Amino acid sequence: MSNPLFNEKRMEADRAGWASPIVGQTVTDPSLPATGTPFNDGPVTPWQKGVMTVNGTITATASLFILLLISATFGWFASEGPTLENGQETYTFPGIAMVGIVVGFVAVIVSAFKPMWAKFLGPIYALCYGFAVGAISHGYETFQNGIVIQAAGATVAVVFAMLVLYRTRIIKVTDRFRRIVIGATMGIMLLYLVSFAINIFGGDVAFLNSPSLLGIGFSLFVCGLAAMNLALDFDLIERGSKEGMPKAYEWVAALGLVVTIVWLYLELLRLLSKLQQR
Repeated sequence: MSNPLFNEKRMEADRAGWASPIVGQTVTDPSLPATGTPFNDGPVTPWQKGVMTVNGTITATASLFILLLISATFGWFASEGPTLENGQETYTFPGIAMVGIVVGFVAVIVSAFKPMWAKFLGPIYALCYGFAVGAISHGYETFQNGIVIQAAGATVAVVFAMLVLYRTRIIKVTDRFRRIVIGATMGIMLLYLVSFAINIFGGDVAFLNSPSLLGIGFSLFVCGLAAMNLALDFDLIERGSKEGMPKAYEWVAALGLVVTIVWLYLELLRLLSKLQQR
């Protein structure tokens, strides 16, 4: 599911609490004689040290992806399957992967309220959720050979296409665009939570996994929504670096982007699985 990290209120609050320096600017105390004496208002905290940059965010994102891929490899091989039972292939999802999903989800939520912890919580998310992603991928591959490579390739293609569309300003992130995407994302999150609760009590929301036209149409919509969230991530990374957000926001941005890409990959897996069942 998409990330809750980058939102206007959170950034405004952090920006209000920390005025970033302007490169090349000398700050002076107006109460002193006009000699250009620098004004020192106390020690700089780790949260205030440095400003966010695009290159720094790219480095943090790459670091999280490396951890996620390593953990996903372990999750893949920790899964049991395929095995034959009564002449049919079966797959057993490892219970520890569910723990990884919960821990990863909590790490993301905490980072939304404690951005300065994202540097530590980001790797925790990558390791824990990555294990679950590997196990889930193995499950799909057990029954539909080659689907993981297809989903991974499609994910890379969508991310690249969205980056090009954003950089060329074919897609412009306006306030209206942002409100629509965030609202729709929250609606999907609520639907998935309701579905999870129904599954606990033995029920099922059939169209979520059904290869029917409704199910495929829903998956196409969610994949498109995840792609639009990438545009929001790119926009906020760009604005955060231009407006001099604290350097710790590089990890907030990286974590947010990784969460969105993982969501897109899982939704593409679901979509491709439905299409192969037609």
